[in-house]
Amino acid sequence: MTLITTTKELKSLCTRLKKADFITVDTEFIREKTYYPRLCLIQVAGKDDEPYAIDPLAEGMDISPFFDILLNKEVLKVMHACRQDMEIFYNLMGKLPVPIFDTQVAAMVCGYGEQVSYEVLVSSMLKKRLDKSSRFTDWAMRPLTSKQLKYALADVTHLRKIFIKLADRLEKLGRESWIKDEMKKLSRKEIYVTKPEDAWERIKVPNYKPRTLCLLKEVAAWREKLAQEVDVPRGRIMKDEAIAEIVTHPPATREALSKMRNISKGFAESDRGQDVLDAVQRGLDMDEKDGPVRKPRPQFPPGMGPTIDLLRVLLKLKCEEGDVAPKLLCTAAELEQIAAFGKEAKVPAMSGWRFKIFGKEALEVRDGKLALAVENGKIKLVAAG
Repeated sequence: MTLITTTKELKSLCTRLKKADFITVDTEFIREKTYYPRLCLIQVAGKDDEPYAIDPLAEGMDISPFFDILLNKEVLKVMHACRQDMEIFYNLMGKLPVPIFDTQVAAMVCGYGEQVSYEVLVSSMLKKRLDKSSRFTDWAMRPLTSKQLKYALADVTHLRKIFIKLADRLEKLGRESWIKDEMKKLSRKEIYVTKPEDAWERIKVPNYKPRTLCLLKEVAAWREKLAQEVDVPRGRIMKDEAIAEIVTHPPATREALSKMRNISKGFAESDRGQDVLDAVQRGLDMDEKDGPVRKPRPQFPPGMGPTIDLLRVLLKLKCEEGDVAPKLLCTAAELEQIAAFGKEAKVPAMSGWRFKIFGKEALEVRDGKLALAVENGKIKLVAAG
């Protein structure tokens, strides 16, 4: 169990890692008091080497040599549920690790269920149990204990065998292309970037009138930009409830702002209070035609419920036959789209491997060309008519 605390040690490790076909990677971080996650530890292991923990908080540590490994296209980076790890590395590097392999997604492709945890994979695939007692430890505290390091390194040691088993199963099933498609999605930069001008989309307000949306866009953008600049959680700047109140009943003065239920007098009289009033004025001055547009909930034809139920049964049938997680194949919302719009539905199941497995027959069931029947207690597809 090795802890890397100097740049010299890290460079030596990375010299060895760049010769590996793949490495397993995990991180420990905290973000309760910051907007961006604060990286506290990096765990890494090659195929046969002992695992290493890299301490980015060690005095004088420069972790850029490890960034070179993350960007090395000859070394596959294996992670489990990698979105948060990818976000951390993108914030630090301005680039995403390539290439990557997410064992959680691969497990879904191989029939291990939806969003299966690392702990479950270790148990089901390796017949081992993890000690998770250090899960909620403070990873910024130093020195790290041997118990903490043992816990952290377990996240990359078992991952090696899990990856090998999943890769072998993917090859036997002929589904390598499936995982490549999913990894392309996880490698889109926009997933890991929150633009201030888009921050309004995550806030619920009592009404979505055009003027309210103009106000919401400006106030939410102000909060998001400030939270990013000072690196604190957006809720520390202003709660969602306060924004909803402001855009519903826009204040014109500091006094009006201070009388709002979710705003303190001190805040209203501060520079930030004036910034909020400025954002409100920008929202009021905005031409409604230039304001944001909330996507309306799709209006489906009446009586479509039975069709959706049929497609839901078909989805379960195809997932059991193909040993693949339903959520990966088609979501409930996407089923509604297929039932309503058929081949015109803009959903993943209408193209690629999903269409071959499910989409094609879903259209035939929807259009009455195929029917569901029960034979010997099992559901099967039969020609209609």
